[in-house]
Amino acid sequence: MKRKSSIVTELRNEFSKYRDKKYMIDAGQFEKGIGKGKSYVLKASIVKKISADSYRKIKNRPKQEIFELCEDLLKEGYNNVAFDWAYRCKKHYEIRDFYLFEYWLKKYVEGWGSCDDFCTHALGYFLFQFPGFVSTIKLWAKSRNRWLRRASAVVLIYSIRRKQMIASVFEIADTLLLDKDDLVQKGYGWMLKEAGNHFPKEVFHYVMKHRKEMPRTSLRYSIEKFSPEIRKEAMKKD
Repeated sequence: MKRKSSIVTELRNEFSKYRDKKYMIDAGQFEKGIGKGKSYVLKASIVKKISADSYRKIKNRPKQEIFELCEDLLKEGYNNVAFDWAYRCKKHYEIRDFYLFEYWLKKYVEGWGSCDDFCTHALGYFLFQFPGFVSTIKLWAKSRNRWLRRASAVVLIYSIRRKQMIASVFEIADTLLLDKDDLVQKGYGWMLKEAGNHFPKEVFHYVMKHRKEMPRTSLRYSIEKFSPEIRKEAMKKD
């Protein structure tokens, strides 16, 4: 069985094959603070292909060993691959895995792209499987770490799409309601928008109750899929 370092080296070499700009997109779309045209990342479709092809070589290893490989990838900056491999292990999640996932979130997530990727897949699935951890998720909403605050909302989306966690949606929204960080505002606005797909009356009531104090960014995101009439009413500046 190959040593961990050789697998990371193979992955690094595979990525190097796509360094031509035609395979890349502007990183400014995904990372706060990166100016337009200043940095580039590989297209998501290429990353997914590399990740899937590489995972086939290690998929029969024990979950703990795969997670150790994920840690190596995170240290190298291959967040999307690491989080994809972690998600592919989802049928083998255990309660203790939460503490590793939370550690990864705190240590390695530095942009909204990797935050959302991790939270809507591996971490989101974990919370759906072990909903008791929502009490810890609610604490993230009070963190000084912007990515933990965004994660507290976005991690619920996996469950929301399966018509779960609606009470927690509004508790998280209450905590984040006046947050001044635009990426956190967009995160909980997205959470409310997703909730509105399955609980439109409840979300409409919440938005109308809080629309005067809710940041306009959050408000626009949360009502995006409502009818033009409802959106106009919610956006009124009384």
